[in-house]
Amino acid sequence: MATSPFTSSLLTLRASSSSSSKVSFIRASSAFPSRREFFKGLAFQALPLLLLTPPSPSLAREVEVGSFLPPSPSDPSFVLFKASPKDTPALRAGNVQPYQFILPPSWKQARVANILSGNYCQPKCAEPWVEVKFEDEKQGKVQVVASPLIRLTNKPNATIEDIGSPEKVIASLGPFVTGNTFDPDELLETSVEKLGDQTYYKYALETPYALTGTHNLAKATAKGNTVVLFVASASDKQWQASQKTLKAMIDSFVI
Repeated sequence: MATSPFTSSLLTLRASSSSSSKVSFIRASSAFPSRREFFKGLAFQALPLLLLTPPSPSLAREVEVGSFLPPSPSDPSFVLFKASPKDTPALRAGNVQPYQFILPPSWKQARVANILSGNYCQPKCAEPWVEVKFEDEKQGKVQVVASPLIRLTNKPNATIEDIGSPEKVIASLGPFVTGNTFDPDELLETSVEKLGDQTYYKYALETPYALTGTHNLAKATAKGNTVVLFVASASDKQWQASQKTLKAMIDSFVI
């Protein structure tokens, strides 16, 4: 099972002796003797649910994105989400460059809790944060996760190629795709996409133990001082109906 600098940033929620709770970052344990025993222990381990738990109904933006996002110029059956400084604390702080991707108009935006948004630590966050999340009950969900570049390399302004091969990068980013752990056997395919000066690594994973879902697609790149990961996730049932849609969304992501 791969371990990496990213693994140390996995979130765990601990109940305190008082009525308040504290969020702390811990390193995933490597003490489990086998994969089988590790997953047996999931019932007793506090895993990084904060990155994956859907917001409460009171926090969700129960509005279809087609009501406020413009049609995609490349495919009018989708709408285009173009992130701007008004959307996230990291964009306002300049830690993440504007990015964009397409969505089906029936999807809804999910609010990101303040503790996950990086709002409390900008402009110098030491841990990864969630930028935006969108979801649809029948088709799946997508989210953008950003991390300080320093967690993967000491080279300033490194490109994704500077960090390493697609396989090396997913070994570090894998826990943010699956929501818990990453096993190289879960990786079905990789590809490299070059758009202008920006290089993207693309992945398809079959992840039977993932908290995000059985099927995951991901696209990663690095720009400035940040690594940005776009993830699309689906259960078996959602995948049957929406795999083409999720692939189109992944393909459309650019920064």
